[in-house]
Amino acid sequence: MDSLTDSNRSPSSQDPQPVRGSWNRGRWMLLLIIGICVAPVIASYLTYYVIKPRGGMTNYGELVEPQRPIPPDLHVQDEQGKDMLLSTLTGQWLMVAVNPSACDDACAQKLYFMRQVRLTQGAERERVRTVWLRTDADPVPDKVLKAYGGTRMLVADPAAVAGWLQAAPGTQDTDHIYLVDPNGNLMMRFPKNPDPSKMKSDLSKLLKINTGLGKPS
Repeated sequence: MDSLTDSNRSPSSQDPQPVRGSWNRGRWMLLLIIGICVAPVIASYLTYYVIKPRGGMTNYGELVEPQRPIPPDLHVQDEQGKDMLLSTLTGQWLMVAVNPSACDDACAQKLYFMRQVRLTQGAERERVRTVWLRTDADPVPDKVLKAYGGTRMLVADPAAVAGWLQAAPGTQDTDHIYLVDPNGNLMMRFPKNPDPSKMKSDLSKLLKINTGLGKPS
């Protein structure tokens, strides 16, 4: 009688466990595949922005930590002598140099490096702007005006600029080229007498990773 009862039992009453087990295995396999694909992306972001191991750093410039936003009350004079807030330049990546208007050889070299590093970015160069913060209102030499006409040449109070920028120990803010992100945060400082090819590499990586940051000029 028992055998008859077992033989008349409907197939549906016997099969639910195998079907449910197959579905669970398939779901876990799909999640595993997604995890394998996403893990390298997550790891790269963590390495670049969080871990930043000193022994194998991928960036040449020194990251400024914490990031320092452009002071909201930092006024400068534009090329026509009109007052403006430096923060109005946000929206693009800024390469910034600080020097007196006379612009000695070291100053001219920094302006040259900034111009060339920007040009090497190809079409992405339109997301980058070069800025020279002049620490006085003296005339700029004609040869500098002609060579670097695409650079914003703004007069700024040197004390206010020094309060925002951070120089490396044993140096001055006039020794460095700085990088400001499109949100207005000072985030990287290049060393004195920098290697422009390594500057180019850093900027290229940042433009590639942050595709949504930095509007064309």
